[in-house]
Amino acid sequence: MDCKTTFTWADGQYSFALPLGQLEELQEKADCGPLALLERMRNGTWREADLRQTIRLGLIGGGLEPTAALRMVERYVYPARPLMEGLLPAQSILAAALWGVEDDQPGKDQADGMAEPGLAETESSASPNSTAPEP
Repeated sequence: MDCKTTFTWADGQYSFALPLGQLEELQEKADCGPLALLERMRNGTWREADLRQTIRLGLIGGGLEPTAALRMVERYVYPARPLMEGLLPAQSILAAALWGVEDDQPGKDQADGMAEPGLAETESSASPNSTAPEP
């Protein structure tokens, strides 16, 4: 499963991911697991550092150098910007790590590809095909 997500944030398009190393560091800094952290973000009990660390570590996991990621967070996350601006990006980054990105839905391609191309459901019924000529 790919946990990388890309979206417009701050001054451009950035990739974010929380592979194992970044996820472990985030758990240490937040003092809880990723699902508990996401729940904190959803129910309003999050801390300012939860947002900053999720975005910073997400940038690093997405391929940005650690010092560049820190500079981005210092420039575009609280206290440089309003606190609430960091909430939705942090939730998106963490949700992508937990469930993958929208384009990566396990089972969807498998279920869609199970029927042979060109076969319709009516072909297995006893009813004549509606395009068949009348006798």
